[in-house]
This record gives sequence, C-alpha cells and structure tokens, in this order.
Amino acid sequence: MTDDKKGPLEGKTVLDLTTALAGPYATLLLAGLGARVIKIENPSKGGDSSRNNSPYVTADGLSVRRADPLDMSVSMMVRGRNKESMTLNLKHPSSRALFLDLARNADVVVENYSAGVTERLGIDYKAVRAVNPGIIYTSISGFGAQGVSGSDGKAMDTIIQALSGVMMTAGEPGDAPVRFGLPVGDLVAPLFAVIGTLAAIVHAEATGEGQHVDVSMLGSLTSLVACEPFDALESVGIPLRTGAVVPRLAPFGTFRAADGWFAICAPTDAFADGTLRAIGLPDLVDDARFATRDARVHNADELHALIREWAASRPIAEVLRAFESNSVPVAPVRDTAAAVRDPLVLSRHEVVPIIHPQYGHVDGLYGSGLPVHFSRSRTDLSRPAPALGEQTDAVLHELLGYDARDIERLRTEGVL
Repeated sequence: MTDDKKGPLEGKTVLDLTTALAGPYATLLLAGLGARVIKIENPSKGGDSSRNNSPYVTADGLSVRRADPLDMSVSMMVRGRNKESMTLNLKHPSSRALFLDLARNADVVVENYSAGVTERLGIDYKAVRAVNPGIIYTSISGFGAQGVSGSDGKAMDTIIQALSGVMMTAGEPGDAPVRFGLPVGDLVAPLFAVIGTLAAIVHAEATGEGQHVDVSMLGSLTSLVACEPFDALESVGIPLRTGAVVPRLAPFGTFRAADGWFAICAPTDAFADGTLRAIGLPDLVDDARFATRDARVHNADELHALIREWAASRPIAEVLRAFESNSVPVAPVRDTAAAVRDPLVLSRHEVVPIIHPQYGHVDGLYGSGLPVHFSRSRTDLSRPAPALGEQTDAVLHELLGYDARDIERLRTEGVL
C-alpha cells in the first residue's frame, strides 16, 4: 500500500448520531473506508454511552475504574477510531437549526435512536431531506423505523438474539437457549446498514436523489437464521440443535483431543475417505455405512463416535498432522487471545493494535481492522479515538464558518 492511495469514500462527510455498538460499528467501517465521520455527542450525558464502559486504559495500563479524565474506555478506543467528536445537545431548542446546517454540508447521516425519537427532535429524514435532498439517511433500530405497537422499540443484542431464533440453533437438544458470546445482533445489523448506505451513495451519485436506509437488528439477524431451512430439516427428522457436530454433513464438527479441541469439515466423499484413513480405519472407506453421503448422514452418530474414540488419547499436534496428511480440512479450536494474534490477520490489518491518544498501545490490546483489501484504494483505522468534543470548534469553523465568538456563545447557551 502506498501513501498516495485514498479511501474509496474520501470526500464524503458522515454525521454520526449513533451510540453503544451497532451504530458506532457501522460508522467505524465508513470511517475506515475514508469518509470523514463527525460523531455528534450529547455533552449533558458524557457523550456516547460506551465512553463509560469499563475497562479503561489509564497511564498504568488497563483498569476497571477511570482514574483520570484522560483515561478512555476500551470500547470507545475501538469504536471511535478515525472519527471526529463534536458536542451538541439535541434537546436544546437551538440545536435543530445547527444540526440541519451541518446536514446541508453532509453526504450521510447515520442514527440508531429508537423509532420516533428523531422525529420528536425534529431531525428525522423528512426534516433533513428538506434542506438536503441528496442526503443518505441511515437508521439502525431494533425493529425498524416503523416502530413496534405498544413498545418503545428499544432493543439490546440479547433481546434480538432471543427473538430471532438464533439462540435455539446452538447447543444440544433439550439444552437451555444458548446466548452467543459475540453480540451477533449488534454486529450483523451495521454490516447491512453499511451495504445499504453504499448502495444509496451509488444511487445518489447517479441520480442526485438521496434516500432513507432503514435497517432493523431483528430483521438482519433473522434473515441469517432463515438462510438455513431449519423447519424443513426438522420435518424430515434432522434435529434443529445438534451441539458439537452436524450429522447431516457427517463427519463434521468439533472433537476433543488429549490436550485440546479441533474442528473438521469433511462432508464430501473425498474428505470422508481421508477422515477414515486419518483415524486408522482405511478398511471402512468402502463400508456401506460410510461409502456415500446419505449413508454417512444415516450413520453419523457411529462415525462421529469413531473419531472421538481415536482422538481422545492423542495430542492435538498428532491429530492435526493425521488429518492434514490425508487432505481433510482441520483446525485447532483457538481461544480469542490466540486468534487475534494470528500473524496472518495482523499482517493483513484485519486485526490491529489499539492506540490511546496519550498513553499509546497497551500490550495485548487489539481491535477489529477493516477486513477488505482493495487493489487501488486504501483502508485505515489507525487514528485514535477522540476525546469528547475534541473537534467541535474545528467542525463548526470548517463546515459552517463559525468564529470563536459564535462557538463560545453556543457553549454559554448550553447548545454545545
């Protein structure tokens, strides 16, 4: 990558009205693609809620408590990279006009308020479109911009996981629902939001017309659940929850070796043959129980039991060698600490060190990179997260031409 490369969204300005995780992750990706992202934070509440998420990076390293105003939460250090921060109290009567002035000079607005909040504040898509018909206005909410009857529409990741059915796709039959440790609802919705935003940008550049991009967390996650026809599979006797293995793809799943876990994915005839040879049972390659895919599915429990028995007493290194030498897709099950230190993902900047603007890098602290490589463009998430309101003066001066007296007056009035 050369220094003269630019991000594909260079020249685009995004007004970021998001907080917590789903919205800020969407704007983080837009920032990594080169957009100028201006994070608008409420000064009366201490800014984005993630600024107060323990743990914090302090002068002495990681701590569960903030000890100094310079200390910053790990959450904000990860999600606030490459963004500018300005304060604006959107409940102040004068804030609406200021925000709409900013929107006149922007290309994209991203918000993740509950349905109806932006309308009450007077900064919804209709209001913004009136001053900038070409604006892309992206909303990320729990259930969609229409809201939910009889509810305030607020949703957290675990609520979305529960409603989407995803909790019932993991674990063994009869187990309690399994909450995914990764907040998948909070992370899937922003991916769709970015896809929608980029598509709307292409449309706007071709037609001059902006539009409202409306993404729900529930719809995003449920759409992925629907990628697998679970109801249809159950109707023919294939259980919804199969735990560590997937019988309809046998041999397939995770298994325990003497000193660790490993995963194999061997649904084809060639891979299944390799599996039987790897575990020292080449005579079973032509056995009627395992010779075809349908037969292996029918006898999945027996096949998986053979793998478990063979692997249980062997070290993981020996297990991996056996499968690899027989061309079977296999991998150790790594913990998160090992995964984020993989030299390959680090070299591709798919995981990157996280930097505090004053204290630098804390050993062992990594965050998501932007896992897309372009041949002619660059991506970058190396700029540290800003302090609350750090760029307020610069944004108002550069975009709106305000001078120091204008800005001080707004602060005195409680607008900023």
